[in-house]
Amino acid sequence: MKFLFSLRKKVQNLVFHDTILLVMVMEEETKLKIIALIDKIRPFLVSDGGNLEFVKYEDHIVYVRLSGACKDCAMIDVTLKDGIEEMIVSEIPEVEEVRNVE
Repeated sequence: MKFLFSLRKKVQNLVFHDTILLVMVMEEETKLKIIALIDKIRPFLVSDGGNLEFVKYEDHIVYVRLSGACKDCAMIDVTLKDGIEEMIVSEIPEVEEVRNVE
């Protein structure tokens, strides 16, 4: 009986660690998809004097930094929400929101 309890605990630990590893791999894949999509969006902003930089992906939220002409533009919120966020969320369902950081 003691052996079975010990074996059960080891299996539970393996499953727990494998689950954590799987989540980490999935988050890394999502992060790479986000970066690839940002790389496709960036040229449109650069052509108007702005820039877009990936900062991090955490808790289903993408953090970006808008800079250059975008930083002081009156339309920054529209660009962020109706442009960048709309594209990223529609392409990557894991993402719930995009936020600009200073």
